[in-house]
Amino acid sequence: MDSLRWMRTILKALLLLVICNPVWALDLSSITNTEAAGGLKEALVQGAGKAVGQLGSDGGFLNNPKVRIPLPEKLAPVEQLLRTMGRGKDVDAFIASMNHAAEQAVPKAKPLLLNAVRQMSLSDAKQIVTGGEDAGTRYFKAHTADQLTAAFLPIVRDVIKQSPLAEQYTKLLNKAAQFGLVQQDELVLENYVARKAVDGLYLMIAEEE
Repeated sequence: MDSLRWMRTILKALLLLVICNPVWALDLSSITNTEAAGGLKEALVQGAGKAVGQLGSDGGFLNNPKVRIPLPEKLAPVEQLLRTMGRGKDVDAFIASMNHAAEQAVPKAKPLLLNAVRQMSLSDAKQIVTGGEDAGTRYFKAHTADQLTAAFLPIVRDVIKQSPLAEQYTKLLNKAAQFGLVQQDELVLENYVARKAVDGLYLMIAEEE
């Protein structure tokens, strides 16, 4: 267990004692509810910041198999066909461009995550303490998911458009949709990448918890 996790464990224990048990609160009179919650907030800020820093670096998505963004699963037959045609390098280049787009978008998450922590109430803090190991991540999801996706989309869109294969893949997606291989929202590749980037960010935040 690293120092951040150890600190967060201690803070969660203290917060639970202070908020949930008045008797213990008397014994721990030097620690107020607000101070205990403030410590928990600081731990969440550090964990979220570390996740953003890791994913926002060069190769943060592409070189991490836990969050690496592949082509949409339903396009696997198309991908395989291109590889058998000797277009494997092109496919890999396009996958790299999707992941680099996510890496460039993730830093936009930091102010949104920090704002979610600032707005956290004592009731929210208590739920995080008693809600399991990923309760902090679930709190972030509930308060930032839509905002993160919206913030990531313009960056992802611009990066993907710079790929020479973007137009060709759009045509492939359209053909796949005609045969029912993908859903309508998967046609817009930047939407898919933005959602995957958000999912990857929450996964890494959960690991920090």
